[in-house]
Amino acid sequence: MPCLLISVRFHDGRYHGQPDWPPSPARLFQALVAGAARGDALNEQARHTLTWLESLEPPVIAVPAAWPGQFFRNFVPNNDLDAVGGDLARAGKIRAPKPIRPMLFDADTPLLYVWTFDDAPNARVQAGCVCSVAVHLYQLGRGVDMAWAHSEIVAQEAAEARISEHGGAVHRPSSSAGGTPLAIPVNGTLESLVQRHRQMQGRFQPLYETRPGRKGTSQTVVAGQVFMQPARPLIRHVAYNSPPTRLLFDLVGEIASWRLDHIVALTKRIRDAATERLQRQRPAMAEKIHNAIVGRRDADEADKAVRVRIMPLPSIGHRFADHGIRRILVEIPPNCPLRADDLAWAFSLPLVISEDGEIRSELVPTDDRGMLAQYGIDLPEPSYRWRTVTPVALSSAEARRRIDPARGIVDAKAGTERAKEERYAAFAAVQALRHAGVQARPLDVQVQREPFEAKGMRVEAFAPETRFAKEQLWHVSMVFAEPVHGPLVLGDGRYLGLGLMAPVRGDWRDLITFSLPADTRIAVAEREPLLQAVRRALMALSRDEKGNVPALFSGHEPDGAPANSGQHRHIFLACTDHDRDGWIEQLILVAPWACDRSLRPRWEERAAFNRIAASLKVVRAGRLGVIHLRPTATDQCLLGPGQVWKSHTEYRPARHPRRTQDVAASLRDDVEAECGRRGLPRPAVEVSELSIGPKDGIVARLYLRFAVAVTGPILLGRDSHRGGGLFEVAG
Repeated sequence: MPCLLISVRFHDGRYHGQPDWPPSPARLFQALVAGAARGDALNEQARHTLTWLESLEPPVIAVPAAWPGQFFRNFVPNNDLDAVGGDLARAGKIRAPKPIRPMLFDADTPLLYVWTFDDAPNARVQAGCVCSVAVHLYQLGRGVDMAWAHSEIVAQEAAEARISEHGGAVHRPSSSAGGTPLAIPVNGTLESLVQRHRQMQGRFQPLYETRPGRKGTSQTVVAGQVFMQPARPLIRHVAYNSPPTRLLFDLVGEIASWRLDHIVALTKRIRDAATERLQRQRPAMAEKIHNAIVGRRDADEADKAVRVRIMPLPSIGHRFADHGIRRILVEIPPNCPLRADDLAWAFSLPLVISEDGEIRSELVPTDDRGMLAQYGIDLPEPSYRWRTVTPVALSSAEARRRIDPARGIVDAKAGTERAKEERYAAFAAVQALRHAGVQARPLDVQVQREPFEAKGMRVEAFAPETRFAKEQLWHVSMVFAEPVHGPLVLGDGRYLGLGLMAPVRGDWRDLITFSLPADTRIAVAEREPLLQAVRRALMALSRDEKGNVPALFSGHEPDGAPANSGQHRHIFLACTDHDRDGWIEQLILVAPWACDRSLRPRWEERAAFNRIAASLKVVRAGRLGVIHLRPTATDQCLLGPGQVWKSHTEYRPARHPRRTQDVAASLRDDVEAECGRRGLPRPAVEVSELSIGPKDGIVARLYLRFAVAVTGPILLGRDSHRGGGLFEVAG
């Protein structure tokens, strides 16, 4: 397919068109319209050409590396004439500050916009006309952003080659919710711009007023002016993703595998060698190269966002994997001031190992990206649970108290002190997420000094020859409220190979908990209508394009009949009230195989539960109102493990007792049978409360005493899918 490529160059390496960077396709379209117009007139050929251009799919954009310039304020008249009685002559009295911070970049590197279009004769004619229109472009952004453009029609292969050779950040339109939203033209954008231009010419309209004249007559006079706000142009926003460039290298030679505890020394050796090699090749850019690879001492968040990250990848993913380092990943952010091809050359280097200059290792580029999946990279599905392969270096303020080995017994820490240190470390790990730019909210954070895998190493092994004390290092495990893509690297040592995390395989959540807003108070007695509304919301989220709802969420077969397979294959819903104040605190969604251990879920069922249940945000519950849910951690008393469990909500037996049978004995038999059907051990059942309602309806509160500790959640009985028969560990 042919492509229309518009190359835009600026007279100065500055762009003031806040707040979008890169300049959006809609802004370029406006600049083309302004260049094609002669005064307020736009000829018919230009109209046809621009109308064709606005109908194309969003373009791919390649821009040079950019960084924020000096911030300043410009005071301009504010559109608040009421403050000066509507007097235009006094508009200068109401000046307001306008913040301006231009984006700086290399003016010799152009901006590329690439549209793909059908290879039809008329389309090629219109694309050629766009090339004629683009010649008249004179600015892009604000009035001070003078620019010019050159257009050409190229083959798709040639366009991709131009983009790859560009060396800057490449932004591609995406269907996902993430990314940078950029405005694009749509059908009707040109006409809306023409209409807006006309309205701008007449935005100040005279205000007429009728006043009494002489001898009982009246006259119409101009009493002032009325400001008419022009209509906004017709545009829409599309998410653009600009992933970092990732270069992968193999370590080859006599030393082709480095020990895990030497990861910091290896990272420094590679970093310094690549920096020196590139500085020798580009001496005029020595400082810029140093700042982009090694980093500045006084670096702020903007500097870190454009810094190259070197990540040695230990071999993991199999129980026989030795965690040796054989591959190096170099991640180049989109706005890095260095070209990706220059960095690829700089990191393809030999490593001097010994003092006599002997070369025993070498970095060789590789296309084998299989190892990246072990670190959550290039996977279609992100993960909820992550844990460290190399320890996270937390701030020194959150370090553990150091104990002199000679006084180990005298200065031994009590359990309360250890728990306090772990709480501080967990808090510091959450702060490290923010510093690393991770927006996902952690639900559960665990810290420890031991590795999570058998071939891993304790944190003390990573401290020698680094600037981090061993008390600052922690192995961390996190569970997030929403799934996270890799790579995930945290802590103060994230540019030195520390803090590297890997997703946990088989990462499925079988229980998802939501908290209700503080201003939403729903009584426990309203449990039934609330859970009915939740089930309806889940059914709506899971409905396909044909209107079919999976039995996992509906509890019914495709023909509408109840799912009576004898197994509990649809979702369990429950509410909690741990404070016993009569108000619902949490909403719990439980996968059926988590309550019925006899089930063997399919992969598709696990994926559907995780995707649909985690996407629940709002429940419209009729008279109970609109409820906004927030993911939260599940109370440990519902998960266990424990040997003694007590009723959190009333238990209703699955079967009614015979008239001649003792109610309490029948109830115990029913509970034991329920536990057997759910794959639980047979418990000793103690009835703490028992009531018999109308039509022999039995409601009870129980204690379940198991011979061994069992894990939750435990939901039993006739109404267990509606929140009944929920048990918690007896404290």
